Amino acid sequence: MPFLRGSLGFERFSVTGFDADAFGDEHIEILAQHAAGKFQTANTENVHVGFLGGEHLFDQDFSLEKNVINNALHCSVRIDTNKIPAAIRAAWMQMELAGMAKDSEDGTVTKAQRKEAKEAVEQRCEVEAESGKYRKMQYFPFLWDFDQELLYFGGSVGNASGLCMDLLESSFGVELRHIGAGTVAQNWAVDADRYAEVDDLLPISFVSQFVQGSHTWANEHSQAPDFLGNEFLMWLWWYLENESDTIKLADESEVTVMLNKTLALECPNAESGKESITAECPTKLPEALQAIRSGKLPRKTGMTMISDGRQFDLTLQAERFAISGAKIHLDDDEEFTDEDRIDAIRLLSQSTDMLFHVFCDLRSGKQWKGIEKKISKWIAVAEPQGQKAAA
Repeated sequence: MPFLRGSLGFERFSVTGFDADAFGDEHIEILAQHAAGKFQTANTENVHVGFLGGEHLFDQDFSLEKNVINNALHCSVRIDTNKIPAAIRAAWMQMELAGMAKDSEDGTVTKAQRKEAKEAVEQRCEVEAESGKYRKMQYFPFLWDFDQELLYFGGSVGNASGLCMDLLESSFGVELRHIGAGTVAQNWAVDADRYAEVDDLLPISFVSQFVQGSHTWANEHSQAPDFLGNEFLMWLWWYLENESDTIKLADESEVTVMLNKTLALECPNAESGKESITAECPTKLPEALQAIRSGKLPRKTGMTMISDGRQFDLTLQAERFAISGAKIHLDDDEEFTDEDRIDAIRLLSQSTDMLFHVFCDLRSGKQWKGIEKKISKWIAVAEPQGQKAAA
């Protein structure tokens, strides 16, 4: 099962409205009733969505023993599309019209014949669709953590995730809400009694000659301050370079962090383009510093994080707070069960959030102006590691 082996990639959704004390047989029955290949949605584009047992693309077997592990429900959603490609439809239409033109005395096609050709193509599409020739299947794993009221979705947010969320909501009577950086910040603000302060925050520029407004990549349908994710990565970069690689969290525990492998930056005003850097330590390279001096902000970075003695390698997307390519390191002689794996996923999720909470506390506090000045000064005068050594 995808969440139980290999590298991890997920976006998160909060789950509300689930009226049960635990996952039980009735929920397994819901999965079976809406299994992929059995349940069909009334969709004009012939899209069918259903659950899978999680083992493979055709797994329709569900049970408490198999699918409920450590108080978390693990299975998949399969999306079947059965749509004739537009290019093929157009070709069939041209073939129909060409045949009619050939049979006519003047080589032209009447309006009535065009309508007849269109009906013939539609009929052919129905026949071809029923054959399954153009069927496409995609499946996406998910892990529904009952204790945290959280759903980990093994895919990116888009049309596919929308279909999957619709199926989960209608089947289980719940409401799902995507959790991005802004949502994490707002949830922290409610608990910390800082909601007004966070609600008043606006995007900032760390480079004095650039005036910062709304980011061009911002979700216009969301009021959540997702821009804090980009500023968080900038603060984290500065902190690791100038303060320490160890950060104390609110619960007095510590995490050790190193940025590595990959770094993606982009101009929030769509003026100076994008920069993608792949290297062992991308933040040390001159092109990385040049990118932030030109006003670009980090949108994605690779990192190694050690929390509670467990090491994770992962890539974090700033605004969506999505994790990809995450690896859980094990000791050579360590026995790691499925229950342990789910606990490790919880630790990864919670540690990443709590690291972000440290930034939220600073960003919404009185000390932020001083920190912002330090970051701006560092950007202006910092030299790449190689140039420092040469000097």
